[in-house]
Amino acid sequence: MIYLLSDTWFLFNKYVRITLRMPMWALFTIIQPLIWLLIFGQLFKNMASIPGFPSGRYMDFFLPGAVIMTVLFGTSWSGVSLLREINFGTVDKMLVTPVSRVSIVMSRVIHSAFTVIIQCIIILIVALIFGVRLSGFGGALLSLFIVFLLAVGFSGISNGLAIWIKREEPLVVMGNMMTLPLMFFSSAMVPKNFMPEWIKIITMINPIDYAVEAIRTFYTGAVMSGAVLMEVVFLILFAIAAISWATEMFINQA
Repeated sequence: MIYLLSDTWFLFNKYVRITLRMPMWALFTIIQPLIWLLIFGQLFKNMASIPGFPSGRYMDFFLPGAVIMTVLFGTSWSGVSLLREINFGTVDKMLVTPVSRVSIVMSRVIHSAFTVIIQCIIILIVALIFGVRLSGFGGALLSLFIVFLLAVGFSGISNGLAIWIKREEPLVVMGNMMTLPLMFFSSAMVPKNFMPEWIKIITMINPIDYAVEAIRTFYTGAVMSGAVLMEVVFLILFAIAAISWATEMFINQA
């Protein structure tokens, strides 16, 4: 276990240094969520006056969705990066060293989650500048824990798909096909009581919806309930399952 942690920490620091050498790439991934937050906040602001819509501005309602979009866009490239390291022979060089196979995947997943958390903090700061109201520091901190869980889960899926598909082009296409539909099949953009029944059923198995609902609860300062606890547990299980699958795929293919 000690070797696993030390190997993971060493590789994590390596990926952080690489990211710091390319800061514009990390900033680029938050541009689209910011655009969606600002444009959707104005485009759909009158939706907040529709009977049945939660109290507050639409931008306040959509902020959790913008945060989740940052997670999806930020983690979808994790598998592409792994695939490039495999093709360039970097992973083969790691495999001839005593480094733990599990740490190779764990470090990449944790690095993706760490990067996404920084990006989400920037999103929150911009949202506050534009007048979005949060309940307090505690709610924002708890929301970052949800971001971490979701980022670990989708980064694990991205890495697992990269090892399975072994080609960059189909991986990018699958990532794009997965991102927007999952957003639309959640309460990120509209309340659930505005959805058709068949979409409500899909949201019951959509981890993005669980994350959006939990983050929205933390932002509004609502009391922790059994429903929120269930959402957190679901996301923990989702993250564990995703990273376990990615690790198993890597070990079997290594």
